[in-house]
Order: sequence, then structure tokens, then C-alpha cells
Amino acid sequence: MIKCQIITLSDRASAGEYTDTSSTDISDYIENYCRDKNIECSTGYSLIPDDADKLRELIYYFTETNPVEVIFTSGGTGIGPRDITPETIDPMLNKTLPGVMELIRVKYGLTNPKAALSRGVAGIINKTLIFTLPGSPKAGREYCEVIMPLLKHAVDVLKGNKNPHCNH
Repeated sequence: MIKCQIITLSDRASAGEYTDTSSTDISDYIENYCRDKNIECSTGYSLIPDDADKLRELIYYFTETNPVEVIFTSGGTGIGPRDITPETIDPMLNKTLPGVMELIRVKYGLTNPKAALSRGVAGIINKTLIFTLPGSPKAGREYCEVIMPLLKHAVDVLKGNKNPHCNH
């Protein structure tokens, strides 16, 4: 079982000014992918404003108190004044996985140069994988297209499974 938590950061959605759809799209993508690959998974959801302290609290909760295998954040990876996700998450990481986000930025930046402005990070805290995704529903799905094929192997390795499937 792969337990995933999606944390959406949005001042406006958390204030009820609009309905967050990025987390639903991410959750649907994860669940459909897992169903197609016969992987048991579950997804949870949290919505908070763009607030570094609240984000740190949730990250601590889902890596220490009630650990999950994977955390996806949605929002806060751009260059706006309230975008705080990478600088909040990065110092918390035990290990970084820069290749994941570099691959995504290159892949989608070839057709959409604005993708290069995403400052998303990926890494590990304890035995939890963390991926910071943009708040755009379309971008969230695109990031998941790259991340999901890596997920089962990465979770197996972090759990210490003796013979994780290796494709490299």
C-alpha cells in the first residue's frame, strides 16, 4: 500500500474564494495510474494558505507523527511573492532528488518555456518522498506523468525491500 498525501497551498482556495481543482486532478491521476498498474494506494488531502509554518507543520505530521510514503504539494513553486514551497521544503529534506524536477522542466520546457520558471523540488524526509508540483491542474498532471512511473521503485527502495525491481 502506498499512502499519498496531497497538500495544496493557496491563499484564495483556503479562503473559499474558489474551489481547488489541482488536488482532485492529482489524486485522480495517482489513483488511475495505481489501478492500471495493480498498485494499492490511497490519497489524502489538505488545503492550507501559502504559509511556511503551516506547511512545515503538515510536512512534520506526515513524515513523523503519521507517516505516509509520498507527499505531493500543489502550488507555491512559481516566482510570485507568496510562492514559498521550495524554500520551505528544501531545508527539511534529508536527501534531494534533483533529477526528477530537472527532467520535468526540460521535458515540458521544450514546448512551454514558462515551465522553466517552476522552482519545484523533490526529495526525501525520513522514508517519505516529497514532490512539489505547481498549482496549475494541467502542470500537476504533467508532473505526475513523469513521477508516477518512478514511484513504486522509489517506495520499495525506501522501505528497504530486498529485491526492488530495477530498470537501470
